[in-house]
Amino acid sequence: MEVIHSRCAGIDISKRDAKVCVRIAGSGPGRTVETVTTWSSMTAQILALRDHLVAEGVTCVVMEATGDYWKPFYYLLEDAGFELMLVNARHARNVPGRKTDVADATWLAQLGAHGLIRASFVPPEPIRQLRDLTRTRLALTRERTREAQRLEKLLEDSGIKLSAVASEVLGVSGREMLEALIAGKRDPQELAQLAHGRLRQKIPALTQALAGRFTEHHAFLARVHLDLIDRHTAAIDQITERIETLMEPFRAFHELIRSIPGISTVIADVVVAETGADMSRFPTAKHLASWAGTAPGNNESAGKVKSSRTRPGNPYLQGALGSAAMVCAQHPDTYLGARYRRIAAHRGPLKANVAIQHSMLTAIWNMGTTGTLYDDPGADFFNRLHPDRTKSRAIHQLEAMGYQVTLATAS
Repeated sequence: MEVIHSRCAGIDISKRDAKVCVRIAGSGPGRTVETVTTWSSMTAQILALRDHLVAEGVTCVVMEATGDYWKPFYYLLEDAGFELMLVNARHARNVPGRKTDVADATWLAQLGAHGLIRASFVPPEPIRQLRDLTRTRLALTRERTREAQRLEKLLEDSGIKLSAVASEVLGVSGREMLEALIAGKRDPQELAQLAHGRLRQKIPALTQALAGRFTEHHAFLARVHLDLIDRHTAAIDQITERIETLMEPFRAFHELIRSIPGISTVIADVVVAETGADMSRFPTAKHLASWAGTAPGNNESAGKVKSSRTRPGNPYLQGALGSAAMVCAQHPDTYLGARYRRIAAHRGPLKANVAIQHSMLTAIWNMGTTGTLYDDPGADFFNRLHPDRTKSRAIHQLEAMGYQVTLATAS
């Protein structure tokens, strides 16, 4: 087998240390030398490992993406002058029954030496910082939602049915009612008068909903939940400001993808952070869709397709685009909305959602490559694409309802 890198290293990483195999290919069979050493995961030892690999003349280093433990090694070795490959553990799996740390390091070195493994996408430092911020904001948003759910459970326990009348418990009106309850006010009529806007039309229902057994115990816990929600909100606002600052170099791409229906500022932040805003890393739009996990997988044996389920992809990008696809489903005047309804009618909403994600990624790749804004084909795109089919379907539906249809050309 052809040797691509005559001096290659494989690193099997754990929390405390790493096994490093330096593979030096000889000029003849049996002359290849593989030396395995152990290095601590502390920064000083990683820097010493870097000097060791440079001294050995290593040109390629392969390491598995093991949790977050690979990051100190990758970040300290990435500018050492050799090719650094972070690979998916699923792609580099060793033979079952022969798995040890030393064997894994040796196997990685062999795969890298013969060019049998592909590197995963590791973004540059500015994009990595954006990823940290957008992912942290998502985690805090989810935690804030959990606190709101805990608060609603507490209100149910106290007999306060505010959520049965008001669509937003933590809106302006709901917040004032909760603060009044915590302050010791218990008169349902007085509390209902705190409603604002259209909610005042529901004052009679609010009066009934606010009559419960809200005690000092409930007031204490409600105060805790509200304070936690406020802290999460303040942290989310700080992170959003930081994201806006770091987004400036990628502002042009950010504004481009925001022209796609359903993609808000927050979703565009996630798209930039997860894709790197550089479409040149993906040869085609299909490569981007496959990397994101929105393309069918291949599982064929003996001429039979066993499964075409989508493969695991980037969960943060999928979550953001999934939310955008649901927004598109509610748009009656867009191409993506028409495509969603067309697919959902035959294959269900879940597959329709993935299909819209795929369409969005295709548009994002084309827009990022050409620098043009999104041009929506319109909700009547499929009617214009197949006018005869649309006409036949409409006639068939009317005939099924018992009508006799006669067509005449409009003057």
